[in-house]
Order: sequence, then structure tokens, then C-alpha cells
Amino acid sequence: MDFMDFVWHVAGFLAPALFVAAGLAALARVVERKWAPARVLLAQAAINFVVGLAVLLAGLALTGHDGRMLTYAALVLACAASQAWLSRRR
Repeated sequence: MDFMDFVWHVAGFLAPALFVAAGLAALARVVERKWAPARVLLAQAAINFVVGLAVLLAGLALTGHDGRMLTYAALVLACAASQAWLSRRR
């Protein structure tokens, strides 16, 4: 595997967490009447991305393969829980 193959492989590994995090943060702005305490959209997306990346890495460590459907389901649930925590009212 040369360097560019490695870069594309890592980008493909990170893409689901990135798109789920950005989508949830953007969708939260549309759905919620009042903005979340973490008001900056980029901050919400970054926190969701870190949570999603941790889930993807845990799924890779537990199953030995990336791209398992169980890992993607856990990714969506963990990011949704993270966004719900970020959107809680104080």
C-alpha cells in the first residue's frame, strides 16, 4: 500500500463519523426551537465527531474489521446521544 492508498483508506474510515456529526449538528438547528447550550455549530459537530470516531475505533478493535453494520448502528446511537446531551436545557 502506497501513501495515497493509506490516505484514502483513513479518509474512508473517518467519513462516516464526519458526515453523521455534521448532519446531526445541522439538523439540530432545524428541529430545535431554542438553540443548544453549545451554540456554535462547529463545536457541536466536533464533539459529535470525536464521539463517533471513538465508536468507530472501538468497533475496529472489537471486531477486527472496519465497516461493520453493528459499528455503524452504534455510531448513530452514540452521536445521537451526544447531540441530545449537547441540546439539553439548563
